[in-house]
Amino acid sequence: MSKAILEKIFGIFGAFLISGFVLGLAESISSGAAGFWGGLPFWVICLTVLPLVFYDLWDTCFRRK
Repeated sequence: MSKAILEKIFGIFGAFLISGFVLGLAESISSGAAGFWGGLPFWVICLTVLPLVFYDLWDTCFRRK
């Protein structure tokens, strides 16, 4: 396999792994002792940072240079 294909495969895998972990953590915080309003700031941070992760994936692996 070429380096570009491996970069795309592992980039997609890593982005989805990070997304699953962060969103699971946010859901856990919101349904636990913090409650919805206590977990809301973490949700806002997550939903701000995750698009940056996917933009970096696109910029690194899929954008024509």
